Amino acid sequence: MSIKGKTVVITGASRGIGEAAAEVFAAAGARVALLARGAEAISDIAARIGDAAVAIPCDVSAYDDVARALAEAEAAFGPTEVLINNAGVVEPVSHLASSDPAAWGQVIDINLKGVYYGMRAVMPGMITRGRGTILTVSSGAAHNPVEGWSHYCASKAGAAMLTSMVHKEAAHQGLRAMGLSPGTVATQMQREIKASGINPVSQLNWSDHILPDWPARALLWMCGAEADAYVGQEISLRDEDIRRKVGLI
Repeated sequence: MSIKGKTVVITGASRGIGEAAAEVFAAAGARVALLARGAEAISDIAARIGDAAVAIPCDVSAYDDVARALAEAEAAFGPTEVLINNAGVVEPVSHLASSDPAAWGQVIDINLKGVYYGMRAVMPGMITRGRGTILTVSSGAAHNPVEGWSHYCASKAGAAMLTSMVHKEAAHQGLRAMGLSPGTVATQMQREIKASGINPVSQLNWSDHILPDWPARALLWMCGAEADAYVGQEISLRDEDIRRKVGLI
């Protein structure tokens, strides 16, 4: 599919991978709707991109807010052709036995329920039109336990299963669902992980992390026909063959 002129909705678009994706997709000719709680940040990004972008404040942990934001995106640019579930948090990093239940649950609300809410809001329209792509930013933590990240690991594992469910239930109706595991990326989240001092990831040097532009470019590639072989699966940017296909090496 050519992305030119398509409506792309990106959650967690105020920084990091989401901000980079907004710029990469807009440069490719897409119309991008930037969703995040940081209204000022997404407004600045949208202004920088220009007429091809709209900033829509949204809390992905509330379904009504997600549905409202997607309706606003459709009013601005037309039906959502691509949904990028990128919003995610890792704070507070804590061992399970001493974790705060409310804070733990909030991570689930954002990282897992937020993905479900986005999928639930766009799928009926995509099914009616017989096409649509849903991409979710995953993590190696979806498949392996990481000390101090019980909330993050559980939420990412659940989100990976949601991608599989979209494929199971709606691939025959024209929907393409995939996950992207980017590895460690030089974003604010990595600064928070570093500050925690818990687990080997916090001990990595800043130079060990890839730039947000890399997963952004991978997400764009995933919208094209070459990625059809991976529909229903999770793509890892640690895979050199994938990096080569995306054009990163």
